[in-house]
Amino acid sequence: MSAAPAQQEEPVVVLAVDDQLPNLRLLDAVLTPRGYEVLCAPSGRDCLALLAHREVDVVLLDVLMPGMDGYETCRRLRADERTAFLPVVMLTASGQQQRVEALRAGADDFVTKPFDTHELLARIASLARVRRYHVTVARQAEELARQAEELACWNRELEGRVRTQVAELQRLHRLRRFLAPQVAELVLEAGDEVLASHRREIVVVFCDLRGFTPFAEANEPEEVMAVLASYHRALGELVHAHGGTLERFTGDGIMVFFGDPVEQDDAAARALAMALAMRERVRVLAAEWARRGHDLALGVGIAQGYATLGQVGFEGRQDYAAIGSVTNLAARLCGEAAAWQVLVSQRVTADVDGLARFDQVDDVVLKGFRQPVRVFEVVEVSG
Repeated sequence: MSAAPAQQEEPVVVLAVDDQLPNLRLLDAVLTPRGYEVLCAPSGRDCLALLAHREVDVVLLDVLMPGMDGYETCRRLRADERTAFLPVVMLTASGQQQRVEALRAGADDFVTKPFDTHELLARIASLARVRRYHVTVARQAEELARQAEELACWNRELEGRVRTQVAELQRLHRLRRFLAPQVAELVLEAGDEVLASHRREIVVVFCDLRGFTPFAEANEPEEVMAVLASYHRALGELVHAHGGTLERFTGDGIMVFFGDPVEQDDAAARALAMALAMRERVRVLAAEWARRGHDLALGVGIAQGYATLGQVGFEGRQDYAAIGSVTNLAARLCGEAAAWQVLVSQRVTADVDGLARFDQVDDVVLKGFRQPVRVFEVVEVSG
């Protein structure tokens, strides 16, 4: 059933603001048959001029308009005491950025175009109720008992909206704390089903520090943590810069994968570029560490193959992980790498053909693998 205004003495008045006449006609055709009184304004300035002498219940405000756009119009409505609490629904044409800007400008709600009729009607009906409560409280202050009840109802609704917004902010904070930025954005936009278990080909990079164990045993915890902090900070920046998904830090070990949850045609090239950038960044750090008497160097392993990806953990603490032999292979290659060596599997060399030159190291027997693995070392980067 479509939403319609509740029974009342006067119809709900909706002001539609859009510079496109067909859009205004469409809104009028949707709302007028359902008992709403529809006023139209072709620009933000016309909207403000109309509201100077006419009261309305809800404003439907388009974002993209010449001259004064929807954001500026909304800010001016909020700055005017007469319209500071007038419900405003922003009609946005695209994604999350316009929605965030709409909320920052003071909009109460937003609807994405092309809009769903039932959704639009429901939002208008909800906001119109809030508006009528506010007008009733302002005009009939002498009816104290009814005023108190209506104000309590309005406050409960407002508190519910605040709780919802706080919950969303907390959820975003948790996602960005435990997940890569692109994973967090996907979850917020598409829902948790994005993180459901699935199988996909990925490229995995595993790296750690040569000499870290004796260093950690011989030095104070504060010194160890300072080294790790600079190391994690430097490599974390490079993971984000190359579009990788950071699965985990385990002391000096770092695992990053490419190709999921955002599919990347150049996953192997990104992985190789990131690994080489990490090596150069850690060389700079290692020079500083050496001045303090610490002998540390980086080793890197890169492998390509299929893995099962999805959420792991428990309620209140979940991560996004890749599980499969490809992750083990990357870790084993990292373990085989000497100081400053980048070792890759044969599949990686095929997907980055022309971007680097490789020397075959040998067919290496790796723990957990029945057959010897053909291993290559990156010896020169093309271009």
